[in-house]
Amino acid sequence: MTVALLSIGDELLRGEIPNTNAQWLGEELTTLGCEILTVETVGDDVDRIVRAIQRLRDEHEVIIVTGGLGPTTDDRTAEAVAKAFDRDLVRFDEAHEAIARYLKERDRDLLPGHEKQALLPTRAEMLSNPCGSAPGFVLGRPASERPDGSPVSIESLGVEVYVLPGVPREMKAMFDRHIRGALACASSHDHYDAVVHTFGVGESWVANQLEGFEEEHPNVTLGFRARDGQVSIRVSVRAKAGEGDGRHMVQSAASTVRSRLGRAVFGEGDQTMQLLAGKVCRARGWRLAVAESCTGGLIAEQLTSQPASDFFVGGAVAYANTTKTKLLGVSEDTLRGHGAVSAEVAAEMAEGARRAFECEVAISVTGIAGPSGATSDKPLGLVHWAIASPDGTICEHRVFNGDRNQIQRQAATAALDLLRRTLTGPRPSRPARHSRP
Repeated sequence: MTVALLSIGDELLRGEIPNTNAQWLGEELTTLGCEILTVETVGDDVDRIVRAIQRLRDEHEVIIVTGGLGPTTDDRTAEAVAKAFDRDLVRFDEAHEAIARYLKERDRDLLPGHEKQALLPTRAEMLSNPCGSAPGFVLGRPASERPDGSPVSIESLGVEVYVLPGVPREMKAMFDRHIRGALACASSHDHYDAVVHTFGVGESWVANQLEGFEEEHPNVTLGFRARDGQVSIRVSVRAKAGEGDGRHMVQSAASTVRSRLGRAVFGEGDQTMQLLAGKVCRARGWRLAVAESCTGGLIAEQLTSQPASDFFVGGAVAYANTTKTKLLGVSEDTLRGHGAVSAEVAAEMAEGARRAFECEVAISVTGIAGPSGATSDKPLGLVHWAIASPDGTICEHRVFNGDRNQIQRQAATAALDLLRRTLTGPRPSRPARHSRP
């Protein structure tokens, strides 16, 4: 089944907000076996929306439109869809009652803009919104009325059009309630994915290691995504429903990918570096603290993005040198002799955090995230990080590329990766301190 995604909103075109709806829908539809052929964005202009829909309907079986169903004057998607299919806008009593009920439950008044939200194209079917006031609608027979689950066209138009609000929370809830099951039943293909994550290597290296892979596995396609020093490889198998064991095929292919990439692989699927860092701490029964300078608390934020109270005890953002000395016990002589951005300071920060928080293991990071602060011998992007534990202190460093935010995120990921590798590797026979580029 071929699908087009059409996002509506001037704010998307201006870059004021990212188009997360299209990203999420693309992932979800792919897992359902749908083929996404087009992703477009247009502003809040009726004629442009009409032209986009009329063009897309001739080339796709399904169009999913998001955005422009709100109560304000620039929300004109329902009007545009009606015009594209030569229909009138009429008040749907069911929609009006749902909007009034939603507002009453929240002690809010029904305003003229809300009345507008109850106007839908004739012969459309309303899609209830469990999270907001804006109802969606579909032009076509709903899945509940499909006797055999096969694709159904809208009259002679040859396309099904689903129209959803642009608020991500509302859109996702309505997709799950009204669309997921319908498209899953209609899809003639099964789709299976496995994702392999690497860190510390570039896209070119990954591509070189996997050269010829798709020729050797004709039913498999690979997709690559690089972010924050990580390269993720999506291994996909798309086959006609009922033909072959797609799940086994994708698992076998992913295993081969992992084998080719070796130690660069750190996780799979939904696994993140912070998730794995927590896992290794729990496995040893160790408590963790962090001491951050250039990352400004980012590591602590990532660790606490999931429940972490059973292993994470806290941290310090020691930005100034005086703070490094007072909070973490970093020697003034070390700061003068080596500078704040050095392996020696990173080591003392980690060891100081371990003492201050009375825990088994601590992470530290210090570096030059920019845009200023670089010197002739310490370039922009230079970061040192360290792990202090009962087994000793390990330091690493690297010069990261990118803007300030990118350098910070790469540094945070690198520090968590060192923690993961340190706690999963063999324990050294004696405490050691070393630095590795």
